[in-house]
Amino acid sequence: MLRSVLIANRGEIAVRIIRTARRMGLRTIAVYSEADRQAMHVALADVAVPIGPAAARDSYLRADRIIAAALATGAEAIHPGYGFLSEKVDLPQLCQQNGIVWVGPHLDAIAAMGSKIEARRLAASANVPVVPGYNGEDQKDDQLVAEALRVGLPVMIKATAGGGGKGMRPVSAADALPASIAAARREAEAAFGDGRLLIEKLIARPRHIEVQVLGDKRGHLVHLFERDCSVQRNNQKLLEEAPAPNLSTTTRAALHRHAVQLAAAIGYDSAGTMEFMVDAATEDIFFLEMNTRLQVEHTVTEEVTGLDLVEWQLRVAAGEPLAFTQDDIRCEGHAIQARITAERADQGFRPDIGKIELWSQPSGIRIDTGVSTGTTVGLHYDSLLAKMIATGSDRAHALEGMRRGLEDLTVLGPATNRAFLLDAIGTPDFIEGRATTQLIADNWPVGWSRDRATLVLAHRLAAIAAWVGKLPPAAKPSPWSSLAGFRTLDKSGRAAATHVAVTCDGVTTQMKVAGGPRQFVTTDTAGSLTVDAIVDNNVMTAVFDGALHRCSFAIDGRRVAIRVGTVEATLEVCPMAEAALETAAGTSRADASSVVAPMPGLVADIMVTAGDEVIAGQTVAVLESMKLFTDLKVTSAGRVTRVLAARGESVAANVLIMTIEPAEAPKPQEENDARIVV
Repeated sequence: MLRSVLIANRGEIAVRIIRTARRMGLRTIAVYSEADRQAMHVALADVAVPIGPAAARDSYLRADRIIAAALATGAEAIHPGYGFLSEKVDLPQLCQQNGIVWVGPHLDAIAAMGSKIEARRLAASANVPVVPGYNGEDQKDDQLVAEALRVGLPVMIKATAGGGGKGMRPVSAADALPASIAAARREAEAAFGDGRLLIEKLIARPRHIEVQVLGDKRGHLVHLFERDCSVQRNNQKLLEEAPAPNLSTTTRAALHRHAVQLAAAIGYDSAGTMEFMVDAATEDIFFLEMNTRLQVEHTVTEEVTGLDLVEWQLRVAAGEPLAFTQDDIRCEGHAIQARITAERADQGFRPDIGKIELWSQPSGIRIDTGVSTGTTVGLHYDSLLAKMIATGSDRAHALEGMRRGLEDLTVLGPATNRAFLLDAIGTPDFIEGRATTQLIADNWPVGWSRDRATLVLAHRLAAIAAWVGKLPPAAKPSPWSSLAGFRTLDKSGRAAATHVAVTCDGVTTQMKVAGGPRQFVTTDTAGSLTVDAIVDNNVMTAVFDGALHRCSFAIDGRRVAIRVGTVEATLEVCPMAEAALETAAGTSRADASSVVAPMPGLVADIMVTAGDEVIAGQTVAVLESMKLFTDLKVTSAGRVTRVLAARGESVAANVLIMTIEPAEAPKPQEENDARIVV
């Protein structure tokens, strides 16, 4: 058996691997970038080695630095986790050259399945059905456009290397093909260092079903049943479950057979996943790709089979045979996984960053995570914070456990998709086990949004929390900042009051807060609310409208992160006097004709310079955040007057990127119509 393993990854998967390895008695070695110096996986490992700057291309994607760390620490094996170098031949080749055990399949399997083009060819030769499409060597843009039209729209443009939804673009209109190809290629090159693409016919209403396989180095190969991963946003999974609900016995057996058949064709010898699309109406099966690594959703398979997949990866890598046959494996009960991500689900699932002011997770449910209170979520890596896995004797019990778990989880600071996940598992499609990849589009055709009434309430309670919590002094003197400690009564004994501006997503609400020490009255344009409130250790117990509410909150300067009901929000609470001064100085917001960053990120490209003429819909800049790219476009014609950001620069959300002078000066009442959107 192995004695030590280096984990060439970060975040929750690094923590997950470390815990199994330590249970098995292995010495664990972590690697980390400058951004991850204080990360959980670094603290948990026996040894941790720095490997470079924050950008993944300079650290976690540097196979040479990872090998150097392994040699320096005497690591016998390297486990790649998922993402980064897990499906590239670079790192296993260096392992082979340096006598280090690679915890994964043999090189030929990685090479064969690492390219979606080659994987499709192999599947077809093994009589596994594939989606109609183009996987040729001619990668010129014109050729790809022609092939997409030949296959017939709609199509999916996909990166041939990697996965995780990167380098993928669905296209329904012919005139959108050139831009979509360029965007997919750019994203693929950034994420995988490989800009090659393939074209596939887009199946209208598919289910995404995958089969877990496991093989050893002696030719033994089994499947560990299937998972349904249909609920996705931006081609990335959000909810996964095992076994897949509402599949016919015939289709289920065919999926297992196809998966083992293709795995056997390449002599597969580790944990891997065969991914399929299943037409929701006909149950026709189409092979998508193989992931020659551990999957994010491997947890649900572990829960229904009782097998630790990381343990068996390590054992197989060490040369041990599988200790079971296909007939020994049982699928018992049901498991559902939800991916908790740092994203604004109400803004198209855009990534969010920042310090986690409060992380409070429920007990009695499996949560795999690499973050805690105080962790800073940066823009260099993907948005996954944690995975919540609920189990039950049947699907109904697992679903109820997931609902309770999501309700009891609190994350303050960066926005998360927790509230969205609660709504998603409550849709009839999901409850009935009939979700397709169109679940989000079907249920929220214009996009999911937070509950408006609860958000208004969050504004009011945040203002009270800021007052009671004695917001620290601001940079400029003001009536707010000059208060010497908390005071509820003025000199004459009447209730004290303060006027504040509460800002959320660039929208400011003026509010008056009066009262104390227990009873407060907030007044804004929506009316007045009387609240009886007690604050203890960053939890406000508030009584209003005849009901009791417990609201967690955290204060950092002017920022108040608060959870009210299903809504978690971060707001800025500022004294009205200071807000007025800032508005007068023009520091509070960009002017109407401006391009702003919709999220924190790195400026990947600036496509214009001052003086350039632009047309409506033109992409003028590209923003990279958490390995995703967003095109910034203008909504009307005009001339670029200023460019304030440079390629490679890190920017915060709402930072001004450039200003545009409209072709025709807008009328005063229309001045907001010229604002740039993504």
